[in-house]
Amino acid sequence: MAGFKTAVELGLQAKKYNVTNTYSNYSDILTYDETGASDYSDLLDDFEGAYATLEQDAGYILSQNLQDRSTRAGLSLAAWKPQDTKKQAVEWWDWGTTNLCHLSDSHKNSPKFAWIVIAHADRVDFGKDWEYAYPPEESSQEFGIVNFNTTFYQYSEANNYVFDQRGFNTFIQGEASTFLTEDDPRLLLNTRVTNITYNPSSVNVQTHDGTCVQASYAICTFSLGVLQNDAVTFEPSLPSWKREAVDIFQMGTYTKIFLQFPYVFWPRDTQFFLYADPSTRGYYPLWQSLDAPGFLPGSGIIFVTVVDQQAYRAERMSDAAVQAEVLQVLYRMFGQDNVPEPMAFMFPRWSSTPWAYGSYSNWPPGMTLEMHQNLRANVGGSLWFAGEATSAEYFGFLHGAYFEGQEVGTKVAACVRDGGTGSAECGASQEVRYEVLHGTTQPEEYGRQNGWMVSSFQTIGDV
Repeated sequence: MAGFKTAVELGLQAKKYNVTNTYSNYSDILTYDETGASDYSDLLDDFEGAYATLEQDAGYILSQNLQDRSTRAGLSLAAWKPQDTKKQAVEWWDWGTTNLCHLSDSHKNSPKFAWIVIAHADRVDFGKDWEYAYPPEESSQEFGIVNFNTTFYQYSEANNYVFDQRGFNTFIQGEASTFLTEDDPRLLLNTRVTNITYNPSSVNVQTHDGTCVQASYAICTFSLGVLQNDAVTFEPSLPSWKREAVDIFQMGTYTKIFLQFPYVFWPRDTQFFLYADPSTRGYYPLWQSLDAPGFLPGSGIIFVTVVDQQAYRAERMSDAAVQAEVLQVLYRMFGQDNVPEPMAFMFPRWSSTPWAYGSYSNWPPGMTLEMHQNLRANVGGSLWFAGEATSAEYFGFLHGAYFEGQEVGTKVAACVRDGGTGSAECGASQEVRYEVLHGTTQPEEYGRQNGWMVSSFQTIGDV
C-alpha cells in the first residue's frame, strides 16, 4: 500500500539520529476531581462501547455515500450523552479509545465494520479534544475515524513522546545536512514571506527584507493558519475555490503548559492524571508527568494540555495569571499543602505566532473530499501546496506533512525535468480541482487523484 515505505523512512530517520523518545502508556492514568483523587475509570470502559458504534457507523457513512455528521451527533446516536463533568472529562481524553477485543462477534463481522476499520486486537487510545484540538461538535465523524484508523491501525498503536533536548527537528536537520552546506545561501532562515506573485510560467516570492526570489515553480507549505489569516498576499488573489477550502478547513490550537517543581508531589510512577472540573469542560484537564520512569526522572516537570477555546483563552492571559489558575487545579487534585511554588513555568502561544497561527488542522463536519482536494490542488500550473492540512487521510500528523511533501515534490520534479507545464508528464501531474462541489463523497472519489492514498474499503489483520 502507498505510504508504508514513507512511514518506515520516518522511523529509520528517528533511529538514525537517535531521537530520544518514550512510549506513552495511555492506560497508565489516575482520575481526579475538585475533591482530589476520585476513581471514575469505569467510565473509560463505558465510553469504549459508544466509540465502537461510532466507528462502525462511520463505515456506513463512507461506504454508502451518506451525509457526514458531527462526532457529537454520532456519539449521541451511540447513546453517549455526557451530562456530568466526569463523563465530559473522559470524553475530552478518551474520544478515540477503542478495544476491538471487547467488540462482539456480530460487530466484528458486520460489513460496516470491515469497510472502515483496519482490524487490530489491542487497545488503542487517543482523545478527540486532546488529540485533535477540537470538541466533537466541530469534528467530522467520518473523516475523524478514518484519520485515526489509517494512522494507528495501519502503522502502529504506539504513540511515543519525544523529549530529545536537541529538539524534535533533529532528524530533519540531520537529513538536510546531507545536501545543504553550512550557511547554504539556498536556505533562508528567520525570513518571512510577505507576497507571492504567480503566473502559468513563473513565481516571484518577496520577503520582509525586500529580497525577491524567482523560480519556475513554488511549493507553499505555509500552515493553514497562515493562509487563513492572510499573512501572505497572493497576486493574483487565490481563486474562490481555493479560498473557500482554506477558510472551511479548521486550524486548531493545542497548548502544553509546563511547570517544574523542586520535588515530585504526584504519584511518581504514573504518566497521566485526568482532572474533571466541576463547572467547565476542558479546564486544565490532562496532566502528564515527565518525571515518570523512561522520561526525565529527577526533573520535577509536569505539564497540562488545553485546546480550542481554553487554549485561546490561556494564550491571551499573562504567564502569572495562567500559573495561578493551574496551581489552583493542582491544589484541588493533590492538596494545597503538598504543592510547592514552581521553579520554572512556560508555555507557547501558537494561535498568535505569525508563522503558525495555530497548531495543526482538523476536518469539520460536512466537508467533502472534493472540497479538501481544492485545498490540495495547485494554482496556475506553477504554484503548489503541501503540508499536514493537505493530507486527506493523515491531516494533523507529521507523517501527513511528510507524505504530501514527497507527493508534491515528485510532481514538481517531473515538471522541472520534462520541460515545464507543456510536457506530457508534467501535464498529467496537475492536480484535480472542483469548481462545482457535491454534498457527499462518491465511493469512486476515494483515490489517489484526491489524495486518498490508502484504501478504506478493506481490512488488514484478523477480524
